[in-house]
Amino acid sequence: MPYVSRDIAGKVIGLSEDSADGASENLPASHPDVLDFLFRDTAGDRASSRFLASDLGFIRVVEDLVAVLIEKRVITFTDLPAPAQDKLLGRRSLRSYLSDVSGVFENGEGKII
Repeated sequence: MPYVSRDIAGKVIGLSEDSADGASENLPASHPDVLDFLFRDTAGDRASSRFLASDLGFIRVVEDLVAVLIEKRVITFTDLPAPAQDKLLGRRSLRSYLSDVSGVFENGEGKII
């Protein structure tokens, strides 16, 4: 559990393995203040939105990879655990639905949902 240093406003400004000057408060690594500090970028803004965008893009890569492995018969869909099957089917269904309704409206700059 890291020791945290805070500024006058109470915002975490540093982490330390040991108790030191200004770093006497001990918090679990999963504490929201610690996570906020860890995911802050150099401008002081939260970088978590960039991680989320990256994760969402990577999820699509994993979906496509699973689809290719199934298509090439490297694995079968039933080889996957039931929760993974449910998630893949749910995302496939959602993507199909969204592709059916996309472009229903036109705003002059392109298709929108």
